[in-house]
Amino acid sequence: MKYQAATAAGLLLAGQALAVPLKARDETSAASIVLQIAPDSKTCADTTECRTADAAGPLLADACAKYGLDSAGQIAAVLALTALESVQYKYKHNVSPGRPGQGTSNMQMYSFNLEYAMSIPELKDQASQFSADETSPDKQNALLALVQDDKYNFGSGPWFLSTKCPDAKDALSAGKDLDAGFQTYMTCVGVTIDSERQAFWDRAKAAFNLS
Repeated sequence: MKYQAATAAGLLLAGQALAVPLKARDETSAASIVLQIAPDSKTCADTTECRTADAAGPLLADACAKYGLDSAGQIAAVLALTALESVQYKYKHNVSPGRPGQGTSNMQMYSFNLEYAMSIPELKDQASQFSADETSPDKQNALLALVQDDKYNFGSGPWFLSTKCPDAKDALSAGKDLDAGFQTYMTCVGVTIDSERQAFWDRAKAAFNLS
């Protein structure tokens, strides 16, 4: 089942129809899509937290499948958001203004990272030691560290859209007004669409042949 889901996500990332069978996930295509949206992710000379498109693409494909993103619009929106928030996958923590506990590719606040960690069976016991109203920067960062491993870092965006923004997920499904859907998504996230955010969304739509 996991293999089939990953294959489906790989097909979406390749901009192909779900009905087309593949023997294996097309990781090259997934990386290519990420690179179109986040062109600076070609290399990782800037920071040890950085992940290239080659590394991020397959992980994002798996995560989108895991959290039930089954349309190109949904996946494009998540990639547009995470690419911008993580500075094209260079950072796993908030660099400016350096807010404790904020991070992952989705650049989530501490409270969401705690919910996310609690939803992961492998992390639940450790995460349960942290409180929702934690104010210690060290403890907030310790919780963040639990979800910064690659296998969790790239799942935060798909998790957030699926669990926190169900209306946006629906609005980004096939046959809907995707620009309106993206606006609904950004409203749920709590941000406005400025020129930089619009540029990432435009590249994501182009990468998936949605515009």
